[in-house]
Amino acid sequence: MTEIRKQITRLRAELPEGVALCAVSKFHPVEALREAYDAGQRTFGESRVQELLEKIPQLPADISWHFIGHLQTNKVRQLIGRTAMIESVDSERLLALIDRESEKAGVITRVLMQLHVAAEETKFGFTPQELEDYFANRRFESLRATHICGVMGMATNTDDTDRISSDFRQIADTFRRIRTEIAPDLRGFDTISMGMSDDYPLAIAEGSTLVRIGSTIFGARQY
Repeated sequence: MTEIRKQITRLRAELPEGVALCAVSKFHPVEALREAYDAGQRTFGESRVQELLEKIPQLPADISWHFIGHLQTNKVRQLIGRTAMIESVDSERLLALIDRESEKAGVITRVLMQLHVAAEETKFGFTPQELEDYFANRRFESLRATHICGVMGMATNTDDTDRISSDFRQIADTFRRIRTEIAPDLRGFDTISMGMSDDYPLAIAEGSTLVRIGSTIFGARQY
């Protein structure tokens, strides 16, 4: 059994029911993705539009591609219709553009709203208050070809497990407030994407339903 197959098998056995696995395949060669696919993995995460577009035709058509990186507005059109989900919607401007391009293309694009709770300024996303205001003011009702499926977020890059758990708790609490108090009529708002190779057990403990794991499966990135 190859190392990739071994890790996929272990993770699938270890993840609790209701927690899905996105194999983060950015910077890894198509051969490595094919090994993961042969081990039963069907959801893969990429963070560069060009790399994603190059990989799609080389791999089976039943793969669910998730875009997980910072999406520049000038790349949106290329991505529409090519992904199962865009996890990294970090501004209303980007969301509106995705919606316009999706409508033009005649497709419905599934997205997650990216929350920023980490200490690093370099990370993108809405603050919890901004996202709650967005839903409280029901601005999502203007969307015509985009379905908001939930939230995505990252914890602070630190060894402090209390801080990491606190960040994940804040993401999950924001999701729950939106779903149960602010906009309880939302349909299909059911995904909390958080947790990566170094911290996914903490994310699962705080309510993650989708973990994004790369180096544990594929080893160190091949730049």
